[in-house]
Amino acid sequence: MHEDGNGDAHRGAHEMTPSGADQEFLALERELTVLLRRARANQGEMAREVHPDLESSAYGLLIRLDECGGQRATELAAYIGVGKATMSRQLRALEELGLIVREPDPADGRAWLVTLTDEGRGRVGKVREARRARYVRQLAHWDRREVSELARLLHQLNGVMEK
Repeated sequence: MHEDGNGDAHRGAHEMTPSGADQEFLALERELTVLLRRARANQGEMAREVHPDLESSAYGLLIRLDECGGQRATELAAYIGVGKATMSRQLRALEELGLIVREPDPADGRAWLVTLTDEGRGRVGKVREARRARYVRQLAHWDRREVSELARLLHQLNGVMEK
Protein backbone atom coordinates (compact mmCIF):
# COMPACT_ATOMS: atom_id res chain seq x y z
CA MET A 1 0.00 0.00 0.00
CA HIS A 2 1.04 3.57 -0.56
CA GLU A 3 -0.27 7.00 0.36
CA ASP A 4 -1.48 9.63 -2.06
CA GLY A 5 -0.90 13.33 -1.50
CA ASN A 6 -3.86 13.46 0.92
CA GLY A 7 -2.46 10.81 3.24
CA ASP A 8 -4.97 8.20 2.06
CA ALA A 9 -3.65 4.66 1.75
CA HIS A 10 -4.38 2.82 -1.51
CA ARG A 11 -3.76 -0.67 -2.77
CA GLY A 12 -1.34 -1.16 -5.63
CA ALA A 13 -2.22 -0.52 -9.27
CA HIS A 14 -3.93 -3.92 -9.62
CA GLU A 15 -6.60 -3.97 -6.98
CA MET A 16 -8.02 -7.45 -6.43
CA THR A 17 -11.51 -8.39 -5.25
CA PRO A 18 -12.03 -10.90 -2.42
CA SER A 19 -12.50 -13.61 -5.08
CA GLY A 20 -9.07 -12.78 -6.53
CA ALA A 21 -10.34 -11.11 -9.69
CA ASP A 22 -8.52 -8.07 -11.02
CA GLN A 23 -10.80 -5.07 -10.31
CA GLU A 24 -9.80 -3.13 -13.44
CA PHE A 25 -10.63 -6.03 -15.73
CA LEU A 26 -13.93 -6.67 -13.93
CA ALA A 27 -14.85 -3.02 -14.55
CA LEU A 28 -13.75 -3.35 -18.19
CA GLU A 29 -15.84 -6.50 -18.67
CA ARG A 30 -18.90 -4.84 -17.12
CA GLU A 31 -18.61 -1.67 -19.23
CA LEU A 32 -17.93 -3.58 -22.45
CA THR A 33 -20.94 -5.82 -21.80
CA VAL A 34 -23.20 -2.76 -21.52
CA LEU A 35 -21.54 -1.00 -24.47
CA LEU A 36 -21.81 -4.03 -26.76
CA ARG A 37 -25.45 -4.65 -25.83
CA ARG A 38 -26.28 -1.04 -26.63
CA ALA A 39 -24.14 -1.11 -29.79
CA ARG A 40 -26.01 -4.17 -31.11
CA ALA A 41 -29.33 -2.42 -30.58
CA ASN A 42 -28.04 0.78 -32.20
CA GLN A 43 -26.59 -1.12 -35.13
CA GLY A 44 -30.03 -2.53 -35.86
CA GLU A 45 -31.51 0.98 -35.76
CA MET A 46 -28.80 2.31 -38.07
CA ALA A 47 -29.28 -0.53 -40.53
CA ARG A 48 -33.05 0.08 -40.64
CA GLU A 49 -32.39 3.79 -41.23
CA VAL A 50 -30.40 2.84 -44.35
CA HIS A 51 -33.16 0.48 -45.49
CA PRO A 52 -36.07 -1.03 -43.54
CA ASP A 53 -35.30 -4.56 -44.79
CA LEU A 54 -31.61 -4.47 -43.89
CA GLU A 55 -30.08 -6.89 -41.35
CA SER A 56 -28.31 -5.12 -38.50
CA SER A 57 -25.02 -6.87 -39.23
CA ALA A 58 -24.91 -5.38 -42.74
CA TYR A 59 -24.40 -1.84 -41.43
CA GLY A 60 -20.71 -2.39 -40.65
CA LEU A 61 -20.21 -3.81 -44.12
CA LEU A 62 -21.75 -0.71 -45.71
CA ILE A 63 -19.57 1.57 -43.57
CA ARG A 64 -16.47 -0.34 -44.66
CA LEU A 65 -17.42 0.06 -48.32
CA ASP A 66 -18.18 3.74 -47.79
CA GLU A 67 -14.75 4.35 -46.26
CA CYS A 68 -12.57 2.03 -48.33
CA GLY A 69 -14.29 1.76 -51.70
CA GLY A 70 -14.38 -1.52 -53.62
CA GLN A 71 -13.51 -4.60 -51.60
CA ARG A 72 -13.42 -8.30 -52.31
CA ALA A 73 -16.03 -10.37 -50.50
CA THR A 74 -13.27 -12.31 -48.73
CA GLU A 75 -11.77 -9.05 -47.41
CA LEU A 76 -15.17 -7.90 -46.18
CA ALA A 77 -15.87 -11.24 -44.50
CA ALA A 78 -12.52 -11.12 -42.70
CA TYR A 79 -13.03 -7.51 -41.62
CA ILE A 80 -16.57 -8.07 -40.33
CA GLY A 81 -15.69 -11.47 -38.87
CA VAL A 82 -18.22 -13.66 -40.67
CA GLY A 83 -17.95 -16.74 -42.84
CA LYS A 84 -18.19 -16.90 -46.62
CA ALA A 85 -21.77 -18.19 -46.59
CA THR A 86 -22.97 -15.39 -44.31
CA MET A 87 -21.13 -12.80 -46.39
CA SER A 88 -22.57 -14.19 -49.62
CA ARG A 89 -26.11 -14.06 -48.20
CA GLN A 90 -25.65 -10.48 -46.98
CA LEU A 91 -24.17 -9.32 -50.29
CA ARG A 92 -27.02 -10.91 -52.24
CA ALA A 93 -29.57 -9.11 -50.03
CA LEU A 94 -27.74 -5.77 -50.36
CA GLU A 95 -27.54 -6.23 -54.11
CA GLU A 96 -31.28 -6.96 -54.32
CA LEU A 97 -31.94 -3.76 -52.35
CA GLY A 98 -29.86 -1.79 -54.85
CA LEU A 99 -27.28 -0.71 -52.26
CA ILE A 100 -24.24 -2.51 -53.72
CA VAL A 101 -22.98 -3.94 -57.00
CA ARG A 102 -20.49 -6.72 -57.64
CA GLU A 103 -18.11 -6.26 -60.55
CA PRO A 104 -15.15 -8.31 -61.78
CA ASP A 105 -11.87 -7.34 -60.08
CA PRO A 106 -9.56 -5.94 -62.79
CA ALA A 107 -6.56 -7.29 -60.86
CA ASP A 108 -7.95 -10.85 -60.76
CA GLY A 109 -10.67 -11.93 -63.19
CA ARG A 110 -11.72 -14.76 -60.83
CA ALA A 111 -12.57 -12.36 -57.99
CA TRP A 112 -15.33 -9.79 -57.61
CA LEU A 113 -15.20 -6.29 -56.14
CA VAL A 114 -18.13 -5.10 -54.08
CA THR A 115 -18.91 -1.37 -54.22
CA LEU A 116 -21.69 0.89 -53.04
CA THR A 117 -24.15 2.13 -55.60
CA ASP A 118 -25.01 5.83 -55.67
CA GLU A 119 -28.20 4.93 -53.81
CA GLY A 120 -26.24 2.97 -51.20
CA ARG A 121 -23.67 5.74 -50.77
CA GLY A 122 -26.41 8.34 -50.36
CA ARG A 123 -28.35 6.34 -47.79
CA VAL A 124 -25.25 5.40 -45.78
CA GLY A 125 -24.04 9.00 -45.90
CA LYS A 126 -27.32 10.33 -44.47
CA VAL A 127 -27.28 7.81 -41.61
CA ARG A 128 -23.61 8.45 -40.84
CA GLU A 129 -24.17 12.22 -40.76
CA ALA A 130 -27.15 11.81 -38.41
CA ARG A 131 -25.10 9.51 -36.15
CA ARG A 132 -22.14 11.92 -36.06
CA ALA A 133 -24.50 14.75 -35.11
CA ARG A 134 -25.93 12.56 -32.34
CA TYR A 135 -22.44 11.77 -31.01
CA VAL A 136 -21.56 15.46 -31.08
CA ARG A 137 -24.64 16.23 -28.97
CA GLN A 138 -24.06 13.34 -26.58
CA LEU A 139 -20.38 14.14 -26.07
CA ALA A 140 -20.66 17.94 -26.17
CA HIS A 141 -19.39 18.22 -22.60
CA TRP A 142 -16.28 16.12 -23.37
CA ASP A 143 -12.99 17.73 -24.24
CA ARG A 144 -11.98 17.11 -27.89
CA ARG A 145 -8.83 15.36 -26.67
CA GLU A 146 -11.01 12.91 -24.71
CA VAL A 147 -13.08 12.16 -27.80
CA SER A 148 -9.88 11.63 -29.78
CA GLU A 149 -8.45 9.39 -27.06
CA LEU A 150 -11.66 7.34 -26.94
CA ALA A 151 -11.52 6.85 -30.72
CA ARG A 152 -7.84 5.88 -30.49
CA LEU A 153 -8.46 3.36 -27.71
CA LEU A 154 -11.47 1.83 -29.48
CA HIS A 155 -9.38 1.51 -32.64
CA GLN A 156 -6.67 -0.20 -30.60
CA LEU A 157 -9.25 -2.53 -29.02
CA ASN A 158 -10.73 -3.36 -32.44
CA GLY A 159 -7.24 -4.24 -33.68
CA VAL A 160 -6.68 -6.63 -30.78
CA MET A 161 -10.12 -8.20 -31.29
CA GLU A 162 -9.32 -8.96 -34.96
CA LYS A 163 -6.51 -11.31 -33.92
